[in-house]
Amino acid sequence: MKFQFTIAVSALATVLIAGCAGKPPLYYTLADSGLPTATPISMGSAPVYLDMAPVAVPERLARPQMVVRRQGDASAQVYVLEESRWASSFENELRDALASGVATRLGAIDITKGGRQATTPAYRIAVQVRQFDAIEGSRVDGTFSWTLRRTDETRAATCQLSTSQPVGSGMEAVAQGARRLTGELAAAIARSVTSFAATPDAACAN
Repeated sequence: MKFQFTIAVSALATVLIAGCAGKPPLYYTLADSGLPTATPISMGSAPVYLDMAPVAVPERLARPQMVVRRQGDASAQVYVLEESRWASSFENELRDALASGVATRLGAIDITKGGRQATTPAYRIAVQVRQFDAIEGSRVDGTFSWTLRRTDETRAATCQLSTSQPVGSGMEAVAQGARRLTGELAAAIARSVTSFAATPDAACAN
């Protein structure tokens, strides 16, 4: 009888521990896989290569957990959500989404995919996140800057974008707003590459 009671207690403890563990985290991505491939930008007969550098983000965002603020909360408090995460650390997720988004919009090739000869020039893009605030039930705000240059030239351009996307309640809505904002940034970067290829001094007129 004592042995049976011990088994019952152990089983109950296992159930309670499993209940306390909570739900498994949900994972979100910033990538947009629904974009049609564009006509390559003009650079002679050679393919166009892009080199997207690691994205610089504020330290508080350099994590896989989503970092949000609550609508109507006037305090400086932010919430790091263990149960709502990006598919990888935020800066890596953003870099991959931008590299794919810019390359797809331009019909270009991300050099991480291979196939580029060492002597073939590439457009190197370095993005810095200056602001990224996700406010659940309200909006996602972002301010970004990026530098752009061809690897065989010394000239460079520095551009900036400030934008916002409205979002509803829930982390799915926040993730979708962040994805739209990332797409807007990728489109702006793509336009700057096209302008830079034609007239470097006008790269940021977009």
